[in-house]
Amino acid sequence: MAYKSIPLKTDLEIEDIFTVHYFEYRSDFHFAGERHDFWEFQCVDKGEAQVRTDHSVHHLNRGQIIFHKPNEFHTMTATGKTAPNIMVVSFSCHSPYMSFFEGKVLTLSDTERSLLGSLIAEARRCISSPLDDPYLEEMATRSDSVFGAQQLIRLYLEQLLISMIRRNMLQKPYIQIESPADPPHSATYNKILFYLQEHIQQYVSIEEICHDNLIGRSQLQKLFREQHHCGVIEFFSRMKIEFAKQLIRENQMNFTQISDFLGYSSIHYFSRQFKKISGMTPSEYATSIKARSERLGRSEADRTSL
Repeated sequence: MAYKSIPLKTDLEIEDIFTVHYFEYRSDFHFAGERHDFWEFQCVDKGEAQVRTDHSVHHLNRGQIIFHKPNEFHTMTATGKTAPNIMVVSFSCHSPYMSFFEGKVLTLSDTERSLLGSLIAEARRCISSPLDDPYLEEMATRSDSVFGAQQLIRLYLEQLLISMIRRNMLQKPYIQIESPADPPHSATYNKILFYLQEHIQQYVSIEEICHDNLIGRSQLQKLFREQHHCGVIEFFSRMKIEFAKQLIRENQMNFTQISDFLGYSSIHYFSRQFKKISGMTPSEYATSIKARSERLGRSEADRTSL
């Protein structure tokens, strides 16, 4: 029996990646702007930000993404209300389907957010350059890069773009399929995640989480280890520290107030947890954010004087 293959059509292909960034900005940050001859998107992971282009101004909230076509000028500014986390990816792609993204602000689906999160995770596995350096113009790859990581960056990005085009442009019925990176038992997971967010200012035990969400201890731990490779309490501690980082960047509370606000028993315990999870003390983190902001300001001043 003679088999005949079917050549697989490629509607959209990523040719090169220029930058993959994940920034934790202060609530007063401002990026003066740039233009370049390749595509870029900016996505708000937390908080909100304002984006200005050649022709318009856009206000982006959490989960929203904006694309900039080649040679389109774009800036980004925090609104002053919250300290935003921003994901920025720039790449080359010459597919005619990219015209769909011109001038649009889109809201990511849960699957698309998961794909973008997986892309950032793979970038950390194969790129040695810091992902939070806004001045980086050339990324360096790791010598011990995990097998397939660079290829997965391209595949996740292509899948992200295809998903958005299918969901927003095509008129044919489209059933969205969960990404393998989506949490197992998503309804239960989302319920517990919402519970943890609602109790972020409190101390909760694993027994309370199980009781309030009608789930067994072993099932709960299995759920979070499959998704986050840690137990639920460690995940909750990470959530608290991420919230603490945002509060530090907003610069409205001192460390003692943040510690009390998040339900820590003492400022000393808060500081130990912060360093254990983030690798630096609250003071060191605040200093690094301030230095980054001042460096950005100096760079903008230098550009203006040219």
